[in-house]
Amino acid sequence: MNVPKSDLSRRSFLKAAAALGVVAAVRPLELALAQMVEPANGQDAGWMDGGRLRYRRDGMAKVTGQKLFAIDLRARDMAGWPDRQSHALLIMVPRADRTYEGLDLSVLGKDFAPDVLVDAERAEADGVHMPEPGFYGSYFLPKGQVSPMLGQPVALGIWHDYERYREAVRLLRFNEGIFRWGAAATPPRRKPYVAARYVRMGADRHDEPDLYAPLYNGIVRPQLTGPELQWPGVDDAKHGKAMQYSAQIQQWLKQPPEGTKVFSRDYHSQSMDPAALEPENGLAWYEEGRGVMHMVGATQAPYATAGHVVGMVKASRFALKEMDYLSAYTVGYGQKEHHSFPFYVGLAALYAQGRPVRLALDRWQHFQFALKRHPFDLKTTIAVDAEGQFQAFSVDMRGDGGGTMNFSPSVGTLGVASSQSVYYFPKSNLSVAVFPSSEVTAGSVRGYGTLQSMAPTEMLVDEIAERIGMDAIALRQKNMLRTGLRNTQGAVPAGQLRIGEILALAAKDPVWVNRAQRKAEYEAANPGMRYGVGFASVQKSFGTAGEAALALIELSPEGKLKMKHITAEIGTGTTTAQMLAAEPFLGRPVDEVEFAAQKWPEMPVHTQEQPNSTPQADEDRQSQDPYWVPSFTSPQSASNSAYYFTHTTRQAAKLLLAHGLWPAALSIWGNPFGGPLQGMPVSLDEAEWKDGKLVAGAMEPLTLERLAARAHELGLVTGVCVHTFNRRSWASAEFELGGKRFAAEIDALSVRFGNGADAAKKAAMDSAGYAFQPRVKVSYPPVHRLAAGAVYYAPCATLVELAVSTGTGKVTLLGHKTWLECGSQIVPELVSGQLQGGVAMGIGHALYEELPLGPSGPGNGSWNFNRYHLPRASELAVWTAEGHVLPPVSRTDPPKGMAEVVMIPVVAACANAVAHATGKRFYQLPLSAERIKKAL
Repeated sequence: MNVPKSDLSRRSFLKAAAALGVVAAVRPLELALAQMVEPANGQDAGWMDGGRLRYRRDGMAKVTGQKLFAIDLRARDMAGWPDRQSHALLIMVPRADRTYEGLDLSVLGKDFAPDVLVDAERAEADGVHMPEPGFYGSYFLPKGQVSPMLGQPVALGIWHDYERYREAVRLLRFNEGIFRWGAAATPPRRKPYVAARYVRMGADRHDEPDLYAPLYNGIVRPQLTGPELQWPGVDDAKHGKAMQYSAQIQQWLKQPPEGTKVFSRDYHSQSMDPAALEPENGLAWYEEGRGVMHMVGATQAPYATAGHVVGMVKASRFALKEMDYLSAYTVGYGQKEHHSFPFYVGLAALYAQGRPVRLALDRWQHFQFALKRHPFDLKTTIAVDAEGQFQAFSVDMRGDGGGTMNFSPSVGTLGVASSQSVYYFPKSNLSVAVFPSSEVTAGSVRGYGTLQSMAPTEMLVDEIAERIGMDAIALRQKNMLRTGLRNTQGAVPAGQLRIGEILALAAKDPVWVNRAQRKAEYEAANPGMRYGVGFASVQKSFGTAGEAALALIELSPEGKLKMKHITAEIGTGTTTAQMLAAEPFLGRPVDEVEFAAQKWPEMPVHTQEQPNSTPQADEDRQSQDPYWVPSFTSPQSASNSAYYFTHTTRQAAKLLLAHGLWPAALSIWGNPFGGPLQGMPVSLDEAEWKDGKLVAGAMEPLTLERLAARAHELGLVTGVCVHTFNRRSWASAEFELGGKRFAAEIDALSVRFGNGADAAKKAAMDSAGYAFQPRVKVSYPPVHRLAAGAVYYAPCATLVELAVSTGTGKVTLLGHKTWLECGSQIVPELVSGQLQGGVAMGIGHALYEELPLGPSGPGNGSWNFNRYHLPRASELAVWTAEGHVLPPVSRTDPPKGMAEVVMIPVVAACANAVAHATGKRFYQLPLSAERIKKAL
């Protein structure tokens, strides 16, 4: 998932805070509370049993109700905070068709009126402004203006006692009488949030360079000066060639050669709520006398949040000398990434008169204000020749981004660039535009635009197969993107593409093979029901095309392993996975951990944080500095932990083995009393762990404890800290350590030597006990500034069987089976959990979940789960669901990011199954009972 320029890394956050004279820190909540890593009752130690994973590392803390999530916390839970807490409430307008003239809170009387009320005028007078208003919007709607969106806040009230606050909430909820309205009005028309076109014209032969491709020739972006799109002309100096090919493709689709058929359909993917079960919330305390801001937040972007709050306060009349931001656990499916809500928490603290204050949306307010999935209208077109070979592809996506821009530019561009699904198209013309509206803001949601774009492609492919009389899976097999072929951006995906293996398994599945017979038998036995089978296959990229991470692993003299990692837990189980990722190299999971680590004095590198926009010549020059890296770290997003962060962990573990444990083993095997080693018949390539002991060839098995003692005794490497960087491939560097030169897929290295190290080694350990090792040589992947060109993919396919009632239109899922390829599984149980949850979310999108646009939508404040249909267990075919993960290609096959892809194919599979059941194609999601009944 792409991140905007507003995103702040740790290093840029610290630099920005320092420039403003603020001592700033972002800390994981678990360390502040000391309630998770080492619980007082000791239960957390039981997550591993004899090398077997019993449950998630954080599992016991969660099921026993320990306070890991921000929504569970109150001021009294925070050490050093006052125990008296205030309560804040956002007041949001339920309409956007009249000018707003102010509030009338007389319904509250004197008894329940807020102790503090902050509105646009007061915030403006105090110089408190929303960070990056172009991205996040504004805090409050001023009087005399029409709201840019439904649900726009107009004021924030603060109550110093809970009972008065609770009664005030009751009196204000659903009460439109508190708003004074002026004349009828409409929000002003604004320019699109984004518009882009991806044109690819392949050569006659697949192995020849493309005639035109976005990766190398650029993305077409029109001038966005007004609400209308004005694409460049064919004579444009910059984009003329792209527009010429675009026109050629469109003309070719209008007048295809003889024997070629063109299929074009209009689709709609709805607005929906990610339904994160933790609503938006936060807790903050501003010590005005000391100029200190304390915040506890539920966000997937803690650095951006903390950095923006620092800038917001420093620009106001309020003093700020110190910022302490505590990042709590959260699960948001993207809904809690780069939302404006945390800034209201900070604002509430400024006005809470020195008291801690809690701002937490109830479910009504969460529906009214939290980020939504973008709705899109698409025209998807595929041309297929007489042999069933796809010849051209065209997509035009028009999205609704809601009241503020947020992530609309990257959601739109990633969505349209990924619309090809699993297929190869010799030529493609893909365009997208996302427009402002008065809807609730749409932003980052699981799938990130690709669900909306790939589901129609899969629905159209299924319809094409029916029209040309070809098996739908066979048509996919004929046109799948094979290893070495280019995607719609002109990039060649990395590694072996294994969608073909998935398609082969699905084609032989009894449900698919016998679908006609099963349909006849089911319908004969169930009058009034229509049986259908549907299939869909997709593949989704993972990562942001500029990933960076850090990991540290250290070995004590007693053989205890300690890890420090940049990764943070947002519900995916990454913390559990990273502890296990070191096991192949070190014989067991690490014993002691620090996750979401923000301070890295062990790795004294610097960066400009522009990994995809620095000119190549500048990067080549800067890379000569061994302390320079293109990016310090990446946000936790885009399914990036499994592949990118695990690589970092394994590099650290691998180097600790190679430069610490292995030399220690050679010392023991050659001479147990420490003499020089002569003529050893084994090499590091033969090393492996068996029953918790290091073995090689016929040599004596050695425990980690024995190796650790010898490594420390000899002053060998006993700690490794690495920095890694990936831009469509891994950066690699050469280092010299102990007189030996070696290469690794890292770009920075620091080491710690054992207790027996000589004086020179000990003197070198001047970076928090680590010795930075300047690289001798480095190779960075080339900068591609024109387009990211995704190359890492995880494929997934789903087969669905269902029944449709001809009387009611209701769909009953009978069973579903998902195939996934995700490389090597670190924790199979976590992969299974992600798969099950993803399929459930996809079923909701396909059949049930929908938010209407306009005044009747969630922005009016009247929506909750009583109106929003989340699928129940009874609607998910829980007991007949299956999931199958392909075995890895080899034992060194890396894991792949898969948390997003598993929710996508089931959407189109459900639609295709309904078509098989009813004989009617549907082009608007969700396939509700009402829509199906009307069609029948």
